[in-house]
Amino acid sequence: MGSQEVLGHAARLASSGLLLQVLFRLITFVLNAFILRFLSKEIVGVVNVRLTLLYSTTLFLAREAFRRACLSGGTQRDWSQTLNLLWLTVPLGVFWSLFLGWIWLQLLEVPDPNVVPHYATGVVLFGLSAVVELLGEPFWVLAQAHMFVKLKLFYTTVLVLCYVIYFTKLLGSPESTKLQTLPVSRITDLLPNITRNGAFINWKEAKLTWSFFKQSFLKQILTEGERYVMTFLNVLNFGDQGVYDIVNNLGSLVARLIFQPIEESFYIFFAKVLERGKDATLQKQEDVAVAAAVLESLLKLALLAGLTITVFGFAYSQLALDIYGGTMLSSGSGPVLLRSYCLYVLLLAINGVTECFTFAAMSKEEVDRYNFVMLALSSSFLVLSYLLTRWCGSVGFILANCFNMGIRITQSLCFIHRYYRRSPHRPLAGLHLSPVLLGTFALSGGVTAVSEVFLCCEQGWPARLAHIAVGAFCLGATLGTAFLTETKLIHFLRTQLGVPRRTDKMT
Repeated sequence: MGSQEVLGHAARLASSGLLLQVLFRLITFVLNAFILRFLSKEIVGVVNVRLTLLYSTTLFLAREAFRRACLSGGTQRDWSQTLNLLWLTVPLGVFWSLFLGWIWLQLLEVPDPNVVPHYATGVVLFGLSAVVELLGEPFWVLAQAHMFVKLKLFYTTVLVLCYVIYFTKLLGSPESTKLQTLPVSRITDLLPNITRNGAFINWKEAKLTWSFFKQSFLKQILTEGERYVMTFLNVLNFGDQGVYDIVNNLGSLVARLIFQPIEESFYIFFAKVLERGKDATLQKQEDVAVAAAVLESLLKLALLAGLTITVFGFAYSQLALDIYGGTMLSSGSGPVLLRSYCLYVLLLAINGVTECFTFAAMSKEEVDRYNFVMLALSSSFLVLSYLLTRWCGSVGFILANCFNMGIRITQSLCFIHRYYRRSPHRPLAGLHLSPVLLGTFALSGGVTAVSEVFLCCEQGWPARLAHIAVGAFCLGATLGTAFLTETKLIHFLRTQLGVPRRTDKMT
C-alpha cells in the first residue's frame, strides 16, 4: 500500500470518526443539558469526576501501551503473536479494576449517602464496564491496523458484540478469500494460541509496549491530573468539582469532536508511512515528503480551529453556559473557567498534531528518553495544580494544564525540527498565518467583546440574539479570510478529507 493510498484511508477514517463523534456527542450534549436541571452539583461531581476517573484509569493502565505498540509498523507480521499480546489486556483490566475499586471504596472519602446514594454500586459497575470494553481490544486493533472505515464502533458491550459479529461475517464471506488482506482466516484465530514457531508473543512488540506504558503513564497524569488532584487531595468540594467538570466537558467538546479523531487516524498514517527511529534522509523520500505535507496542513488546521475557539469563546462563554445549564453554570466561576479553557483548547489542538507525529516517528530509545521529560512534567503539573488551585480556585487547574501543554508542544516541535533539518521539507511552516488573517482574528475578538458588554447577558433574548448575530458575522468574515489566504490548506481538505472512496476493500 503506497503512502498516498494510506493517506486516503487515514483521511477517510478521520472523517468517518468525526461524523460518529459528532452524532454521539450531540446526543450526549442534549441529554446532559436536560439532566442538569434535575441533578445536584454533588452527584455530577461524584459521577463525572470520581467514578469516571476510575473507569478511564482502568482502561488506560490495561490497554493504552498495548494499542500504541501493536499499531506501530506495517500489517505484514505474525498477527497470532500480536493478538496473544493484546489478550493480556483483559486480565490486566480485571486486576486494575479490583485494585482501584478497593482504593475508591476504602481509602478515598465516601460521599454522604443522603446527598449521593449508591456510591459503592457505582464503583462496581464502572469497574465492570471497563473490563467488558477490554474484551473488544484485539478486534479494535485489528480493525484500526487495516483501516476499516465503517467499523468505528464503541461503548462496552455494544463494542465487543459489534466487533465479533463483524469479523465473523467478514471472515466467512467469499470476499475475504478473494482479498486475502487479513492475517486471520477464521474467528478462532483471534483467540490466544501458540504460534507456528512456538512463541506466544512477539517480544519486540512486548518491549515496545513496556516503553509506551511508561510514557503513557506519565501522559495519563498530565491528561487526567486535575481529577487525580481533586480526588486524592480534596482541594475542591463535590459541588465545585461538578461545576468544573461540566465546564471542562463543554469546553473540550470541540476538541473531542474534531481533534481526537484526526489525531488517532493520522497517528496510524504516520506510523505506517515513516520508519520508526530512522533518519528522514534515509527513508523513501516520497513518503517523507507526503508526511511533511500532511503534518504542515494538520498544524495549520489545528492552529486555525484553536484560534477560532479562543477568540470567539471569550465573548460567548457566559451565554453558552446560561443556555446550557442555567444560572448554576453562568454565575460564579463558570464563565471564567470556560474562557480559560478556550485558550487551553488552542494548545490541545496543536499538541495533538505534534505528538501524533512525534510518537509515530520516535525510536524506542527516544521514547524512553522522552519518558524522563514527561516525568518532570508530571511532577511539576501536580505541584502547580495544587498551588494554583489553592491560590485562584478551580481555574488553577486550567492554568496548570496550559503550562504543561506548552512544554509538551515545545518538546514535540524540537523533535520535528531535528527530524526534518537535513531535508528540504519544513512542516512547521504550518504554524505561520498571514498578517491579514491575524488582523481579522484580532478585529473579530474586539468587536465581539464590545458586543458582549452592551448586549449580553442581562438584556433579554432580543439583545442576546443580536449578540449572536454579531458573532456570526465576525465568524463568517474570519472564515472567508481564511479561505482566501490559506489556499494550500483548503486544497488539502478538498483532496483528502473529502476524497471519494476508490476501493471497496476498506469497509
